[in-house]
Amino acid sequence: MPTGIYTDKVLDHFICPRNVGRMNNADGESTIGDPSCGDSVTVYLKVRDGRIEAISYLVFGCAGAISTSSVTSELAKGKALEEALEITDDDVIEALGGLPERKKHCSLLAVKGLRGAIEDYYRKMNEAGE
Repeated sequence: MPTGIYTDKVLDHFICPRNVGRMNNADGESTIGDPSCGDSVTVYLKVRDGRIEAISYLVFGCAGAISTSSVTSELAKGKALEEALEITDDDVIEALGGLPERKKHCSLLAVKGLRGAIEDYYRKMNEAGE
């Protein structure tokens, strides 16, 4: 970690978050919150041929929550659903070049939101008989 609290990558994703925004008619959606800090994220997915064609999110929280949501969306975009389910908190933290210990829980939100949106997609497909 550099001498500041956040790495340059964390600051970049905080200042210029990627894939942010609400998605109409999402194939999968999940909202996750952390009552201990008040952060929350909603993740939206569009799926085509078993791959994440588009991903977006709305996040309320600190720089850690925003940057981890942004990088999680980048890690997941274009991946097969099975591959996206394998993304871990450690993958997110590594992609950001590290996070302060007290902010590592932020990466849980984004990863849990991604997994929840994939589960929602599978549930909808199962209900539709596809």
